[in-house]
Amino acid sequence: MEYEIQSSQNDCEELKLLEEGLWQSNFRFDISKMEKFLAPDFFEFGRSGRIYQRADTLNVPSQEIPCVIPLINFKVRFISFDVAQITYISIVNYPEGEERSLRSSIWSRSDNKWQLKFHQGTPLKMDK
Repeated sequence: MEYEIQSSQNDCEELKLLEEGLWQSNFRFDISKMEKFLAPDFFEFGRSGRIYQRADTLNVPSQEIPCVIPLINFKVRFISFDVAQITYISIVNYPEGEERSLRSSIWSRSDNKWQLKFHQGTPLKMDK
């Protein structure tokens, strides 16, 4: 039996703010915020192909992230009432050139708070 998960606009807006926050230095490198929002079992498949564990993500040195906000093609898909998949395209403008990636995150809600469980970045090849 198929059904559609009903979600509130507030959930979608909150998840968008959280996901965009991960691209903003004042959020991304605030360890106390990140410890709250990264689930204990968080891991990431980086666009480089490397696997990052929670500790790796928390220990990245602070830096500017020249990402385009708002995120492109941002979509929220609820897998269950308390689990959401976020997909979008990230554009990061480095001095050596623009980097585009397909992104996917899994967020879960516990005690009325969203936590990031998983993230994946896949390089997006541009047609020339």
